[in-house]
Amino acid sequence: MRNLTLLTDLYELTMGQGYFREGKHEQPAVFDIFFRPNKLITYSVAAGMAQAAEYLENLHFNEDDIKYLRGLRLFDEGFLAYLKELRFTGDVYAVREGEIVFPYEPILTVKAPMVQAQLVETALLTFVNHQTLIASKSSKICAAAGGGVMEFGLRRAQGADAGVYGARAAIIGGCVSTSNVYAGKLFGIPVSGTMAHSWVMNFPTELEAFRAYARSFPDACLLLVDTYNTLKSGVPHAIEVFKELRAAGHEPKGIRLDSGDLAYLSKEARKMLDRAGFENAIICASGDLDEYSIRSLKDQGAKIDSWGVGTKLITSADLPALGGVYKLAAVYEDGKEIPKIKLSDTTEKITNPSFKEVYRIYDRETDKAVADYIVRAGETVDESEPLELCHPVERWKRMTVRNFRARKLLEPLISGGKKVAPDYTLAEISAYRAAEYARFWEEYTRQDMPHIYKVDLSQALYDLKQEMVQECGKGA
Repeated sequence: MRNLTLLTDLYELTMGQGYFREGKHEQPAVFDIFFRPNKLITYSVAAGMAQAAEYLENLHFNEDDIKYLRGLRLFDEGFLAYLKELRFTGDVYAVREGEIVFPYEPILTVKAPMVQAQLVETALLTFVNHQTLIASKSSKICAAAGGGVMEFGLRRAQGADAGVYGARAAIIGGCVSTSNVYAGKLFGIPVSGTMAHSWVMNFPTELEAFRAYARSFPDACLLLVDTYNTLKSGVPHAIEVFKELRAAGHEPKGIRLDSGDLAYLSKEARKMLDRAGFENAIICASGDLDEYSIRSLKDQGAKIDSWGVGTKLITSADLPALGGVYKLAAVYEDGKEIPKIKLSDTTEKITNPSFKEVYRIYDRETDKAVADYIVRAGETVDESEPLELCHPVERWKRMTVRNFRARKLLEPLISGGKKVAPDYTLAEISAYRAAEYARFWEEYTRQDMPHIYKVDLSQALYDLKQEMVQECGKGA
């Protein structure tokens, strides 16, 4: 296991020494991770919590770390001695991986001594921001495709870790397999892939290339047919080899299209395969695909059974960063909470103070999600009474829900520095995402002009926020 304790920004450590010298290093503090909306974020799929927990459990400065920090000539020996013994002893609450989440609500909350809570900011954001971003992009691509999406992005990822953990996140979002063999081994992900154009080009003829591949993989023969001419040579040669396989007692898997007019080529290839008696041979498509191009292809009646999606998935090309933030919500003195708030001239950037919980409100008749409800920790939601929901800023926007159930989204991940959450398999996480995604009306998850899902504040939390805005506005 890699020691990632120095995976942090320098200011986390300079602030840490400041807290240490001011005697604030052991002061309990609460920080929230959440993200803000933009025009491309309609919903997100939470991911990265497993890696966050692993990092926190392994947090420690080894001798080389201390030696390096000493060499920076920024830190005194007292603080370095403190760091040498430091372990994460706090508590962390997080949504389950695969949870559908929305802007402004905490998706991970740290409650720990101040230096510990501050130190882990950068790494936690790294794990959660990246995997949540890729899982969300994957979910949207898979929704457009209706299933059968393979993650093919390793060679275009921004580095090895991005490729490996991006593949993990893509599976959480709904992909069925990855081309990334290392990720397959690490996380138990099904792997997929057959040949590249270089294979076909390395033989005297396309037909010889196909025959050679079929000899090696007679029961998993999927041929790339667009190296030279898809309809005049690629598909006819594939059919010829498929007939030879069938005569030898094997059944071919199908063909892959990687370029050209995929809608037209897939429809024509389907006709040719069917006429030749290979109705069960699949057509796989790849080549700079995303949710927009996939939806367009389906609208054009493309006959594509599975989709290999690479660059635009692994890089989340249209939204390359989630923009999640880590903000102080409270500190404690003598066991009493002192809420904290960050002000801004932009109303949407004013943070929600206090240690909080998030409830998801479901209509009992439809089992569909109605809204998310952020409350101060300790507030309860009485399912036997009507619940009035109010917009977090425009309070005149109100609705009353009846016959509902409420579910807490934040669950204990780390307690006293040790992981307490169950170890879900990647298949279980992906299945959980699919089940929760189905509990949202399509109006909230559709690609074009989605309806904005409600994330509201309880009256007690709203009142506290307004009181603090007024007080801080007088001059901190």
